[in-house]
Amino acid sequence: MLLGSIEAGGTKFVCAVGNKDYQVQDSAIFKTTTPEDTIGQCLEWFDQYRDELAAIGVASFGPIEIRQNSPRYGFITNTPKKHWADTDFVGPLKKHFDLPISWTTDVNSSAYGEYVLATLFNQRVNSLVYYTIGTGVGAGEIVNGHFVGELGHPEVGHIRVKRHPDDRDFAGICPYHGDCLEGLVSGPTFPARLGISGRQVPLTNHVWDIMAYYVAQAALDSTLMFRPDKIVFGGGVVSEPFLKKVRREFQKLLNDYVDVGNVDEYLTMPLAKNNGSATIGNFALALKEMNE
Repeated sequence: MLLGSIEAGGTKFVCAVGNKDYQVQDSAIFKTTTPEDTIGQCLEWFDQYRDELAAIGVASFGPIEIRQNSPRYGFITNTPKKHWADTDFVGPLKKHFDLPISWTTDVNSSAYGEYVLATLFNQRVNSLVYYTIGTGVGAGEIVNGHFVGELGHPEVGHIRVKRHPDDRDFAGICPYHGDCLEGLVSGPTFPARLGISGRQVPLTNHVWDIMAYYVAQAALDSTLMFRPDKIVFGGGVVSEPFLKKVRREFQKLLNDYVDVGNVDEYLTMPLAKNNGSATIGNFALALKEMNE
């Protein structure tokens, strides 16, 4: 028996198959182009495992429709991603593979993956928040094993943050809100601000301090709203040196108002290696869907 995983990102799709112990057996990466082309490549890749495949977990960039009583369940909805607005994602999968399919956001699956891994690592975690900071920004929240969000999934990437005094002139890049969290700290803000990619910007550049200030505000909001056991940060923008800056800003903003324990253990990098949290989460959610 194999479990399938599709992590649908704005830049690439990561497909994988794994066993019931969440160990990856094989994987492939496809560039995100058009729905027909990219989903088609995924279906073709999974065809080789058709006889062994028992269920598929799908984690997608959003916004997506997660309400199962909606006629648009399984759709990517009003995303700014070119070609992908109003795309039926789950429908073609169901038509091609008559299998149980779990469907949620990329950050929800990442949160679930970290939740599962925490148990495997013997960590006592009943709740957590997972932030991804990459091409976009989002967060998934889990409380007692359940996702937060009934009418829809949270859109934490679009919360408002207080502007850094040294960043007043940057308008932000979100096509909907300008200077929301995503508009100020996602990967594409580097070329918008500096004309170069984030990989070329040394950690000594003040822009990292500015971004840490915004990310720390998001962590503070999640802390005060949910009081999770921990907050995990993944995505291409995040590194341990950057997270150290976030922790310093967070402690200043929190000002010892509530107890979060050791901040190094509270604001953490993912347990999954190479940003693989969503794949593990997809395996676990696919198995759960199959058993239900």
